[in-house]
Amino acid sequence: MRIETECVHSGKYRDEKTRGVNTPIFTSSSYEYLDREEAVYPRYFNTPNQDAVVRKMCVLEGAENGVLFSSGMAAISTAVLSFAGSGDHVVMLDELYGGTHAFATDTFDRFGIRYSFAATNADAVAQAISPETKVIVIESPTNPLLGILDIRRVAEVARKRGITTVIDNTFATPVNQTPIALGIDVVIHSGTKYMGGHGDLCCGIALASDSLTERIRATARHLGGSLNAITCYILERSLKTLALRVERQSANAFRIASFLASHKAVHKVNYPGLPTFEGHAIARTQMKDFGGMLSFELDTKAIAPSKFLRNLKVIAPAVSLGGVETIICSPAVTSHRKVSAEERKRIGISDSLLRLSVGIENVEDLIEDIEQALN
Repeated sequence: MRIETECVHSGKYRDEKTRGVNTPIFTSSSYEYLDREEAVYPRYFNTPNQDAVVRKMCVLEGAENGVLFSSGMAAISTAVLSFAGSGDHVVMLDELYGGTHAFATDTFDRFGIRYSFAATNADAVAQAISPETKVIVIESPTNPLLGILDIRRVAEVARKRGITTVIDNTFATPVNQTPIALGIDVVIHSGTKYMGGHGDLCCGIALASDSLTERIRATARHLGGSLNAITCYILERSLKTLALRVERQSANAFRIASFLASHKAVHKVNYPGLPTFEGHAIARTQMKDFGGMLSFELDTKAIAPSKFLRNLKVIAPAVSLGGVETIICSPAVTSHRKVSAEERKRIGISDSLLRLSVGIENVEDLIEDIEQALN
């Protein structure tokens, strides 16, 4: 079935007694264990509501199995710690989400894990590999500069050396990109974003082969970042409209990026769908569409970023992303606040950079709001 149909129908729990079309909510934290091969328990990541979401996401991402978490950071931190320990080395991109960047810089030393940051290109990632490298962590598109990495090349290099690859696929979503088909081992999503899609959930997921998933689940049971049944139900319901939402968000983002690229008060626009964008050619080979995220730098001589944000009437300055409403933020003071000013400058995250998460509103209303705020 095509992805729009899979979003609606795959994974659901079919209750033969009531024959309802939706998965029931199983609120139990205690389950009978006699005549079961394995006990069912929320912290074991195997309840019916958890399984329903995992099954749906496995179909969408082309994965064999997965673990559903209470946040995106729980998903990526647990996944990395499942494959790297004391004495090991991890390669990470410069442009990773600020929380992932801080996870490495704040905690790896205490775990005895060495790490290196690499630029967003396959050659730089390959050069950063050492004999002790056990994990490579990437994003494409990256947060917040929308950098594009040749995923196939990174996966090929890693496989030859027996290194586990982990990608944060939050920005692209499985609607626009399926990294497992490109050779990646573990796919992570901050489900708080596009999976939930309405700005009212906090969750995450790690998807992989059966064998890799068992390693992640074993670590997850110790760390305990499980998700409750009611949130699982709301998440499964939200996933039914994922394809429709992302299609509209991608179309809106392309229109807005094109408008911004031609505006005199905008210094630079980062969006993979623009033919002039540096990563456009690679993005065309590994993405079905270019997503609902973009970032841009204002010409501070024309308008101060703080004034522009306060001038907006429809678009809200807010944290997070991926919802049905369009929101905007300054990464320097939100997603990448814990990254030092020197490091942000080196990576290219300026104080005038704004990240726009495009929603499903009428695109003309969004463009008019941006235009009046700029003028």
